[in-house]
Amino acid sequence: MTDRRLLSLGLLGLAVLFVVSLFVGAGDLSLATILNGRFDGDALRLLLVSRIPRSAAALLAGASLAIAGLLMQMLSSNRFVEPSTVGTTEAAGLGMVVVTLLLPGVSVFAKMLVAAGFALLGTFVFIALIRRLRLRSGLLVPLVGLILAGIIQAMAHFIAYRADLLQSLGAWSSGDFSMVLKGRYELLWIGFVLCALALFAADRFTLAGLGREVSVNLGLAYERVVALGLIIVSLIAAVTVATVGAIPFVGLVVPNLVTLAMGDNGRRIVPFVAISGAGLVLGCDILGRILRYPYEIPVGVIMGVAGSVIFLALLARRRPAHG
Repeated sequence: MTDRRLLSLGLLGLAVLFVVSLFVGAGDLSLATILNGRFDGDALRLLLVSRIPRSAAALLAGASLAIAGLLMQMLSSNRFVEPSTVGTTEAAGLGMVVVTLLLPGVSVFAKMLVAAGFALLGTFVFIALIRRLRLRSGLLVPLVGLILAGIIQAMAHFIAYRADLLQSLGAWSSGDFSMVLKGRYELLWIGFVLCALALFAADRFTLAGLGREVSVNLGLAYERVVALGLIIVSLIAAVTVATVGAIPFVGLVVPNLVTLAMGDNGRRIVPFVAISGAGLVLGCDILGRILRYPYEIPVGVIMGVAGSVIFLALLARRRPAHG
């Protein structure tokens, strides 16, 4: 099957999930409502103000987080890293706590920029650590990232506890689309623009993943490409945390599964990674609304359980054989 046909099928699947998402929830809005001619003003308001923005937010967040994970894996030359396992997401949360404490009256966009700065710093620290340690086993790289993420998260919790911001930190640490409304998710479109930029520069990121010496010999401005990739990852992490909270494992499992199926040609797989990430997050959000209807399970919880199982399966698959 050609890539164009696969993309068409993926987009069709996303469209089906999007339509399903519009009619799942505690509000009185269903396909039967429309077919029976009872589509009144309240139902229209629910559709335009809540359901469409929520579904769009899930698609945008999933696509951008999957692309961020792919970039992290390319730049670190390790398949087991993504923003939520190397400290990037936790650093963005720390930035949100700090800016809320020091400048509580600034706009959400300004908070996002500060969070992006913290996320960029956290990502640079991780990259510097793995280069300095020169780890021989690829399995140790995510372990270092998880330790760094734990340290940053502990700092964020300490500051939040002293400043009575634990409830806000909890919202930023757990992805949830239940509060998404029209006018409160539009920052996620920045992630869409960043995904387009990643597609444009995909060949350069693929070369950078071969290592500094190889990419420089091939004429690539290695440091600039790495810096661009880290900026994209940090902005995506900050936008997601500031808007809907952290959603774990999306950037880890989606690129790995797509790469296993299609290879690691960056330009070829970027669209498939974006579509798969969008579908996975939207599907988890729909599942979270169904499992305890009319109550909801946050998408971060659903994705955390599913992602951890897939992560362990990937680790077991890559484990070298003995004997």
